[in-house]
Amino acid sequence: MARIPQVTRERVREDLRNIFDDINAGPSGVGTGPMAVLKYSPEMARRAIPLFNYVRNESTLPLKIRELAMLTTARAKDCPYIWYVHAPLGRQAGLSDALLTALRERQPLPPMAEDEAVVLQLGMEFFQTNRVSQATFDTALAHFGPQGLVELTTLMGFYAMLAFNANTVDLGRPPESAEPPLPV
Repeated sequence: MARIPQVTRERVREDLRNIFDDINAGPSGVGTGPMAVLKYSPEMARRAIPLFNYVRNESTLPLKIRELAMLTTARAKDCPYIWYVHAPLGRQAGLSDALLTALRERQPLPPMAEDEAVVLQLGMEFFQTNRVSQATFDTALAHFGPQGLVELTTLMGFYAMLAFNANTVDLGRPPESAEPPLPV
């Protein structure tokens, strides 16, 4: 159970309700989950939605890579909500059960495609050290190019912010999730 109730129109300041209404009317995917938490600040949510839509749905990165980046971030930040939403989507996008199980359980990773290995190396290295080595940077740049590299790091950064919100308000796991528990 979340520590704060889902935001409703009545819970925001009256002078921000028109923005809240605009957010709810759009196809932005902010009905529930960590993006919905942002609606407590309707102006901030309004500004975040275009970036959310781009990094999650429109990035030049393949869907499988975007999902792996979100899952890498969810695991690094121990965020059950993001993990439970994106693990099934990752499987649908082509990530193996063996990879997701190893990532979830923090076990040695199985053999994987080169693009998957690059994402995991970059994300895990950054989240563990707050830096990326020159070798990891060079590999990611060679694999994804400058635009793809920037989109990848921005996606992970955006999802780290979402994880911060989800974990702070204790969203836990979506009720409809059939995923095994995320050890945190």
